[in-house]
Amino acid sequence: MAMGAANVIPGVSGGTIALITGIFERLVNSLKSFNILALKLLFKGKLKEFAIHIDLYFLLAVFAGIIFSILSIAKILDYLFLNYPVLVWAFFFGLIIASVFFVGRTVGKWRIPVVVYFIIGAAIAVSVSLFKPAQENTSLYYLFICGIVAICSMLLPGLSGAFVLILMGNYQLIMIEAVTRLDWGILLPVIAGGIAGLLAFSHLLSWIFRRFRDQTIGMLSGFMAGSLAILWPWKAEVYDMDAAGKLIMNRSGEPILQGYEYKLPDISDFEFWIALFCIFAGILTIAFIEWQGKKAKNNEG
Repeated sequence: MAMGAANVIPGVSGGTIALITGIFERLVNSLKSFNILALKLLFKGKLKEFAIHIDLYFLLAVFAGIIFSILSIAKILDYLFLNYPVLVWAFFFGLIIASVFFVGRTVGKWRIPVVVYFIIGAAIAVSVSLFKPAQENTSLYYLFICGIVAICSMLLPGLSGAFVLILMGNYQLIMIEAVTRLDWGILLPVIAGGIAGLLAFSHLLSWIFRRFRDQTIGMLSGFMAGSLAILWPWKAEVYDMDAAGKLIMNRSGEPILQGYEYKLPDISDFEFWIALFCIFAGILTIAFIEWQGKKAKNNEG
């Protein structure tokens, strides 16, 4: 459920939650096991062996939580972003600060190459935040590509699938409108792309993670640190306008988000102190999830 909530939030990655709770490698390996052997077991009717091979019950638990969370959290976030944007972003900001610490702590040894990868990851994340979002596109091909790109970034700790959808121009269309209204004409091609991307990308990620673990975690920690630029709570939304200075609307009659204009907070404003509390609440939330993950791992051992 925490992964599902993170995947709806621009700037927060479900992969981050998977990494700090200790299920990331198991998730990637489970997805990677959808291979020729899995198909043979399935077609031969060896369902028990098939379930063991792909770690089926683990995947069902994870994805049931993700789907339930996305369907419920999307509506809540729609309301919160509309009414309390600074406080919501502040909470997410705290989540990522704590995530950088806890994920970075899993590196075996912070050698110079790992530090270099951390800096590269941070630079990439900051660069992504400066990109200009594309226009909304409802073509089936583009929705399929959105599914592939979003699911790959959702799986990568520190790289937000929701924010990538903002850059591709389809965040509002997919994560808010289609999810809350269950618009299957939009959702089905996105889901199809997501499944294709998930199965293909998991093999590559598993190979990289197995051979270059510390460097990979270093870069992913950098991604997360760099994403703090995206999540800065005190910012104003900038919407797309035509040459006459009028707002350009999407198909639902809502203005198209172009990006954000960042500013410093006013410490004399009471909202600043509430936002500060929300940042600490976000940090404590990740600390609690980390503690729960360790507790579950110890119980399994």
